[in-house]
Amino acid sequence: MRKVSLNEASRLAARQEMRADPTVWVLGEDVGRGGLWGQYRGFLAEFGSQRVVSTPISEATIMGAGLGAALVGTRPIIEMRFLDFAMCAMDELVNQIAKIRYMFGGQAKASVVVRMPHGMWRNSAAQHSQMLEAWFAHLPGVVVAVPSSVEDEAGLLVSAIRSDDPVLVFDPKDLWDLEGSIADPIEPIPFGVARSVRKGNDLTIVSWSAMVPKALAAAQDLAKAGVDADLIDLRTLWPWDLNSVTSSVKKTGRLLVVHEAVAVGGFGGEVVASVIDRLGTNNLRSARRLGAPRVPTPFSPPLEEAIRITPDKIVAAGKALMRED
Repeated sequence: MRKVSLNEASRLAARQEMRADPTVWVLGEDVGRGGLWGQYRGFLAEFGSQRVVSTPISEATIMGAGLGAALVGTRPIIEMRFLDFAMCAMDELVNQIAKIRYMFGGQAKASVVVRMPHGMWRNSAAQHSQMLEAWFAHLPGVVVAVPSSVEDEAGLLVSAIRSDDPVLVFDPKDLWDLEGSIADPIEPIPFGVARSVRKGNDLTIVSWSAMVPKALAAAQDLAKAGVDADLIDLRTLWPWDLNSVTSSVKKTGRLLVVHEAVAVGGFGGEVVASVIDRLGTNNLRSARRLGAPRVPTPFSPPLEEAIRITPDKIVAAGKALMRED
């Protein structure tokens, strides 16, 4: 085991897979210089310009080139730098990458990884701070990975690179400096298997990505108030681990879903609805979603802080749930 940052874990995972499989390569803006976040540092020197390709500033071109390369047998890692920039390549992603395997009856595979760092990060403002994972969970044909820990960042990225299906990896920008331990070699983490972060009997908290550490801090504060929270990190939004969530809700009877994305239309609503579909209302005494208000993310630090989901807000929502029957 070695202790590394989340950013370094992602670099080590990609390097491990590129060393093991010569068909794996990376393309995107500035990847030759190590990437915007340094997650490809040293790759150009090790793997050369044929496998580390810095592209023009055209997300549609990057996404389309990655698809074309996948169709002839390679495994591209497509770097978008920010999730927000993927909006310039939606036709290539939504109408081509997500659908091509189905439309060609399995004869063609879009074995691509699309890395889309998302979420708030150091007052990056409305066009660089979005959390749109629910859009893509709604899209048939793709896997949606939302890691929250160093181990999951590395293990899910390894699984993504080895997958024959297109995988969208939402790197949590606000956790780049988070530290943790990973194994050597890095083992893949299967999609659709949630992580039990904390055991409890009074309240089920479901979360993912950058909100998980905040939810854990909130659960620890709730414990001081006599509320024992069961915290589940989904890890992937498609497929997602409904069985783990419903097992917990059967035990606690209360469900709180926490995400950084805007609450309206967020994946939290899907979690609550799916639990009700599976269990009915008799097993669920109370349920809530906690997400951001429906506003653009402000640049102003005080305004950004006002809409940010914090441990205090999670604690308040948890206590409110405990008062409901």
